Amino acid sequence: ETAKKISDALIAGRLVACTNTISDIESSYRWTGRIENEVDVPLVLKTREEYFPLVVEEVRKLHPYETPSVIGVPVEYVNDDYLEWVFAETEQE
Repeated sequence: ETAKKISDALIAGRLVACTNTISDIESSYRWTGRIENEVDVPLVLKTREEYFPLVVEEVRKLHPYETPSVIGVPVEYVNDDYLEWVFAETEQE
């Protein structure tokens, strides 16, 4: 539900061109001195490099976690027509 809400908001705001929701995964981590085990849903967000700070800001607003994990992975190789589509879909009006 959270992944869908974030996806829809970021696409509607033209901050991302596309999202991919990945199947549930088991996450284990230490939080406030305790080991936690939770089911998470990874979400891949495809956007422009310069929009990363805006995407992080929006995810923080929409995500229920106090500290959601938002990791930027630069893409070195991508086909030109796909990249053009990403830029077209994230054009700020």
